[in-house]
Amino acid sequence: MEIKKHLFGQTKTGEAVLAYTMTNGNGTKATILNYGAAVQSLVLDGVDLVLGYDRMADYEAQDKYMGAIAGRFANRIGGGRFTLGEQTYELYCNNGDNHLHGGKCGFDKKIWMAEMESDALCMRYTSPHGEEGYPGTLCTEVRYRLDDADRFSVEYQAICDSDTILNLTNHSYFNLNGHQSGSLSDHEVQIFADFYTENDSACLPTGVIALVEGTPMDFRTPHEILERIDTDFIQLNNAGGYDHNWIPNGYVKDVVRKCATARGGKTGIRMTVYSDQPGMQFYTGNFLDDVVRGKDGAHYIRRSGFCFETQCFPNAPAYGHFPCAILRQGEWFRSRTIFALAKD
Repeated sequence: MEIKKHLFGQTKTGEAVLAYTMTNGNGTKATILNYGAAVQSLVLDGVDLVLGYDRMADYEAQDKYMGAIAGRFANRIGGGRFTLGEQTYELYCNNGDNHLHGGKCGFDKKIWMAEMESDALCMRYTSPHGEEGYPGTLCTEVRYRLDDADRFSVEYQAICDSDTILNLTNHSYFNLNGHQSGSLSDHEVQIFADFYTENDSACLPTGVIALVEGTPMDFRTPHEILERIDTDFIQLNNAGGYDHNWIPNGYVKDVVRKCATARGGKTGIRMTVYSDQPGMQFYTGNFLDDVVRGKDGAHYIRRSGFCFETQCFPNAPAYGHFPCAILRQGEWFRSRTIFALAKD
């Protein structure tokens, strides 16, 4: 794997933003920015599969977490508060009454330190104690790899000097027919999950773990993304489409398993997702209708990109029966997600 870097632009405060392009032996490429550790492009056989921007000003202006690492806590925390031990912590509420993807200035808006390794690109960010209301100084590393089997992997590790909560994910929007191709029509998805977590009208988990069987949430066999998305079903009504946490079958701590597959019908490009995380948010870009123009002048309309956000469960600190999202002082958090690409 070869890695090259170039200047992508500058932030409003004058900080340099660099782009790092990884190329494997097949010519498949992934470009990562040190702003938000964001995946700016992912190109297979000449097709760019992720939504993004050409200009730094557009990354700073948008609030859709395009390709970025979401943290400290990806997804939602109800009421912007959680209790750890005997202390309750108040977080910034940037999604109505809830905290979303790390708050007002989460990991997606930070400049990360980058290091080119022999077989990976390592991004590092240190979040100080009290940032966005979280306890402890957290040191996070994210490694991106692209091997000659066209497997694009995201590896996370983090450690904190006090007990805290943690939920890291990558928020890339995929369109397997090409980032500029518009609607998610002609996209087929399969999610290997018997259960999902129900949401309320604010897309916040209620604590109910529900069966997918007999509902439009059942992707155990392949379905077109848009096939049932507007069905009169309360979970779809609440979110304006799919924006839910599925629980891929066969979870064993630290063991990577197959979670989902997707295929773009126009290109024949397939993506299989593997992860060791207990949950995966499947989001269909329901709020993309007001973004600025993307790369190459593309207009990203509502439901023009989907996310497979491997994660702990949203609002996990509120429910004792959800997987624990507590990172204990001095203990390492490690996780791995693989996006395996292929073409028919």
